[in-house]
Amino acid sequence: MNKKNFLPFCIIIASTIVGCDNKQKDTETDNPLLLAYETPFNVPPFDKIKDEHFRPAFEKALEKHSLEVDSIVNNEDEPTFENTIVALENAGSLLTNVSTVFFNLNSANTNDTIQAIAKDLAPVLSAHSDEISLNAKLFARVKSVYDKKGSLGLDAEDIKLLDETYKSFVRSGANLSDADKEKLKKINSELSVLTTAFGQNLLAENNAFELVVEKEEDLAGLPSGLKAAAAETAKAKGKEGKWVFTLQNPSVMPFLQYAENRELRKQIWEAYQLKGNHDNDLDNKESVLKISNLRLEKAKLLGYSSHAAYVLEESMAENPANVYALLNKLWAPAIAKAKAEEADIKKEIVAEGKDFDVAPYDWRYYSEKIRVKRFALNEEEIKPYFSLTDVREGAFQTANKLWGLTFVALNNVPVYHPEVEVYEVKDKDGSHLGILYADFFPRDSKRSGAWMTSYRKQGMHEGQRVAPVISIVCNFTKPVGDQPALLTFDESSTLFHEFGHALHGLLSNVKYRSLSGTSVSRDFVELPSQVMENWAEDPEVLKTYAKHYQTKEAIPDSLITKMQNAGTFDQGFATTEYLAASLLDMNYHTATKPITGDVNAFEQNAMKRIGLIDAIIPRYRSSYFQHIFAGGYSAGYYAYIWAEVLDADAFAAFKEKGLYDQGTAAAFRKNILEKGGTGNPAEMYRQFRGADPDPIHLMKKRGLN
Repeated sequence: MNKKNFLPFCIIIASTIVGCDNKQKDTETDNPLLLAYETPFNVPPFDKIKDEHFRPAFEKALEKHSLEVDSIVNNEDEPTFENTIVALENAGSLLTNVSTVFFNLNSANTNDTIQAIAKDLAPVLSAHSDEISLNAKLFARVKSVYDKKGSLGLDAEDIKLLDETYKSFVRSGANLSDADKEKLKKINSELSVLTTAFGQNLLAENNAFELVVEKEEDLAGLPSGLKAAAAETAKAKGKEGKWVFTLQNPSVMPFLQYAENRELRKQIWEAYQLKGNHDNDLDNKESVLKISNLRLEKAKLLGYSSHAAYVLEESMAENPANVYALLNKLWAPAIAKAKAEEADIKKEIVAEGKDFDVAPYDWRYYSEKIRVKRFALNEEEIKPYFSLTDVREGAFQTANKLWGLTFVALNNVPVYHPEVEVYEVKDKDGSHLGILYADFFPRDSKRSGAWMTSYRKQGMHEGQRVAPVISIVCNFTKPVGDQPALLTFDESSTLFHEFGHALHGLLSNVKYRSLSGTSVSRDFVELPSQVMENWAEDPEVLKTYAKHYQTKEAIPDSLITKMQNAGTFDQGFATTEYLAASLLDMNYHTATKPITGDVNAFEQNAMKRIGLIDAIIPRYRSSYFQHIFAGGYSAGYYAYIWAEVLDADAFAAFKEKGLYDQGTAAAFRKNILEKGGTGNPAEMYRQFRGADPDPIHLMKKRGLN
């Protein structure tokens, strides 16, 4: 089946140590963020939390965390694993609660007040984090424990926590001179402000654009559902009788795919590919340069040749050379296939009696026409079988068949927005595993893309498992009128993808919160998510969940066959635009000298060097590349394709023994999903598979072999 033309934005917001100061005061008696959560399953009391609670809550949490750290630093007893490493691990629980609620809302349901707080807090939070990581006395205690770890009788997970704690201090500058520590603090502060502004500018740019269509003839080619959604959007914006299209993916992408009006396709495409690139107060180009160069300065201060060298030291890839080796290996067959696809599109244009070169805003439109002709497959024919409700249940059923999990809808749990769904997740024996929030539809208060995050990470407390509270956030096509939310197959795969991340958090079973769930390297964290996409598209699984929303009949074999036949269609485009973005990311972050000049020129030169054709641009251009400039994936966007090598190989293990083979499922749960970051990713994978992953499965999947 056709791999999605855009990968979901899988931001995983970490429960980092942060804090702030504030002139306002609040008491613990009237601020719900400072009280024990008296809610079902101890979830955040969203119904009681107000914007004005955040600043005083951060102030109190910062104060408490500082006292907790001071007690460790000033402990007169000899440093031990318990009184230093475990104590540090447990410090800041209030701060974690406050920050996770705040930053998750800032991503999923923000407003002007929250954004203003985020901007004000950024440098203060950075400073507080630096005060801890650059505390010489604290590091001395950590190092004292680390230096004698072989004689402490620690188990493997204890040693992993000790190693990660020590490395975190070193990689945060603990060994720097006092002068260099001050330089590092300044860099971190500037980066926190710039990355926050980058994301806020992008959200504002997304919300600012509207393509307003006044004549119905200009809607020629568009599916009825898309037109109805655009009419509803227009009505909500006070433009009744017109049609409004936005830069949200469920609006812009199908418009580019179906709109016959080439000029309007060009108009919305230009707005899409110039986000953050208008030389106005929302322009991100200067921030791109500053962020890239500050990251380089920080890396060199810490003893690395580039930001990528610094980041990749903690990844499966280990270094930039290994990343380039994979990307370059895939680039040649991908660009060759893309050029063949471009030639096919040009033939289609000529066959219509027209004569123009293939432009980026032509690609999706003509590819869809070719798909229909070549495979008798129209995506609008597929959508009725993929209602959001059925796809969600399909994901739940898959987890049930693999691991016996059940998902019980809850209506007594507070939510941060009326559209949010909540489920209790139970294990095979009926025991409580965790809570799952699901937030599916786009709105102006939510950033674009799709991601998983947590409100409480799994850990152990006094010998008892602390159940996680996990959330998946998406931007899917909304219901229109009496019609339910009908997803494209790409959106269906995205739901399974984010659900895979959620399972990684929900099934975690480790001692320490900082090592639980998705606390793994970027190029390993996408394995549990991407492997689930394979079940989404498997014919055997499709028959169980893809049902016509009106007749309730299962998707017919004939349609599944069409989808399979078109499985590698347009993969030259999909792979090329992704690899181009990955290589652009690496170009910014392997720089060993400050980048100067114009960002657009830098990007164009980078794409020219790899031979990217004019009809395709990188999946994300620099000015709206939120993954790497505001989303934690700097020098890490390659991770999706790296992990796809793993997921294709992992799913092959299930295909060899059966889609729901209990032995294979148990091995995947035990060695991957439950272990979080307690082991070496490569070794964990070998424990599951019995061998290293074979890239041949990826090449076959994408039709590049």
